[in-house]
Amino acid sequence: MIDRITQRGSVVIGYRDASVPFSYLDAEGKPVGYAIDLCGKISEALRKTLALTRLKVEYVKVTSTTRIEAVAQGQVDLECESTTNNSERRKTVAFSVPHYITGARYLVRADSTIRELKDFRGKTLASTVGTTPLKAVEQANNEHRHGIRVINVPDHVRGVEMVERGDADGFVMDEVLLMGLKASRPDPSKVMIVGKYLTIETLGIMLPKNDAEFKQIVDAEMKRLILSREATAVHDRWFTRPIPPKGRSLELPMNHLHKDFWKYPSDWVPG
Repeated sequence: MIDRITQRGSVVIGYRDASVPFSYLDAEGKPVGYAIDLCGKISEALRKTLALTRLKVEYVKVTSTTRIEAVAQGQVDLECESTTNNSERRKTVAFSVPHYITGARYLVRADSTIRELKDFRGKTLASTVGTTPLKAVEQANNEHRHGIRVINVPDHVRGVEMVERGDADGFVMDEVLLMGLKASRPDPSKVMIVGKYLTIETLGIMLPKNDAEFKQIVDAEMKRLILSREATAVHDRWFTRPIPPKGRSLELPMNHLHKDFWKYPSDWVPG
């Protein structure tokens, strides 16, 4: 990987177009977000470590179904969005020190009486294909025989739109993504986020497996950013202040799980 980046003179970042506020497109179609900013700092650390005068940053769009393969096949060097680090995925790719800790909850219409998973009995619950919340809700539905109609959607925005139209009774996804999706809607008051955490999601930057030298540079920079509190400043920019394109704030301070994990940053995560 190091040789390839040096020869190419560029680092390729995989981004998502609607994972607000981690990785999405602004009004001008430019990739922006919390994870994009962190990967920008990692790219600069790579440039310095490799003693390059210049290191170009290129962007390649990925989706929830293509992102792992894109990293594994070398189409992108760093996948910078809201991907959960788990044991199944670590068979194929590697992950950086986590940049966010969250959990899956439910987005429903503002007039809904649904408050937890069992309230979806006999109803329709959507989630995005290729995500851990989808897998978790399917497992819980089967184990507890809730009789929920679980449907796959191709992306997060489609799931929210289905809830707004009444085509689905809820959309399950990471809480922080739901907050971003809600804030970006034309009328955020039409939906609300409910329920206890269905899962705990440890999010990190994906990178190729079995490349210790490359991973060491990425992890060292993540640890530096965290311990110097530069990462905290990046976090606050995207989670507690107005963000593009609508200039709305998520008003989401760093949660306790996230704070505790960053006290001793490591690439080890449970599960």
